[in-house]
Amino acid sequence: MYPEVDFLYLNEDDMIKSGVTDMKQCIETMEEMLKLMKVGDYRMGGANGNSHGCMVSFPTNPKFPEMPKDGPDRRFMAMPAYLGGEFDMAGVKWYGSNAENRKKGLPRSILMLTLNDKDTGAPVAYMSANILSAFRTGAVPGVGFKYLAPDDAKQAAIIGPGVMSKTAFHAMMTVRPTIDTVKIKGRGQKNLNKFIDFVKEKFPTVKNIEAVDSIEDAVRGSDIVYSATNSPTGDPSAYPYIAEDWIKKGALICTTAALRFDDDFLIDRARSVTDNIHLYEAWEEEFAPDAYNTIPIPGVKAMELVAAGKLDEKKIVDLPDILMGDEPVHEDPDEITVYSVGGMPIEDVAWGTVIYRNALKKGIGTKLNLWNEPKLA
Repeated sequence: MYPEVDFLYLNEDDMIKSGVTDMKQCIETMEEMLKLMKVGDYRMGGANGNSHGCMVSFPTNPKFPEMPKDGPDRRFMAMPAYLGGEFDMAGVKWYGSNAENRKKGLPRSILMLTLNDKDTGAPVAYMSANILSAFRTGAVPGVGFKYLAPDDAKQAAIIGPGVMSKTAFHAMMTVRPTIDTVKIKGRGQKNLNKFIDFVKEKFPTVKNIEAVDSIEDAVRGSDIVYSATNSPTGDPSAYPYIAEDWIKKGALICTTAALRFDDDFLIDRARSVTDNIHLYEAWEEEFAPDAYNTIPIPGVKAMELVAAGKLDEKKIVDLPDILMGDEPVHEDPDEITVYSVGGMPIEDVAWGTVIYRNALKKGIGTKLNLWNEPKLA
């Protein structure tokens, strides 16, 4: 009872014991989160309530010797959110990232999630969030695979075989277990080998695993294409490119990262789907007029085409509208769907709340005391 405040600390092993790698439950959680988002029972940062977060970046040549210098993925970010419904929880993911971490045997990003009581702001949990973040990042594409991908999908393409592609492929196999072929396009042999070993070990029903030399080779004939390349931003002409004539009719293309298509394809023939249209509106507001230079996801490009008067905004479909039955799953069985996933802190709060409650039920974690009585009350 207040004023005493205790909270639960969950390290990475605690998170695993509490079910953070349960992809089926994670997809179900993300689906419920998307429905709550549609009815408006959530808040994120910024005046618009839809900001991805607040990011601290660093100068290329800082004046002060102790200040970090800009580099690949060198940043800090706070990503706050509240999610209502059965979750009814506030929280913030703290995101520290530096590509140089790998030289120290660390992941590129080190993430922590704090969950807070919605009334008092007191912490209820503090948890390791690398695996949590990876799985929710795969599960949101998983909701799209469940609804938008061909029911009898057989061939998948993976462009950029990193950690995010592993969880996305895990989600893909969870909802489309008919897949028996995967084509993989990567830049380095090490990541390719790791991904191939991952598929062989975890999904033995996938009989054909092929590393290919080009994005075109990966895309041709694939029912589902997932792209998560680590590409520099700023110059859209350098983003990974997919030509329309490479794409199989009825295919789903999903990306959480940089990807480029021809404008006329996005304007006239593709069906653009977003995970949260308001997130893309917020990005357009924050980074206009060239948001796509900073946020290289096709949904951002589609919003720029809307702003330029080239694309009817009604042609951009929000996945939550499909989940709620306000939009059809497909308008044409041969349509090509481009599903953009921007990532949102409400996803972390949703999955983190489920894992926290699992941990409470199982008696997992370490109880820590903030205070027995606050000295400044």
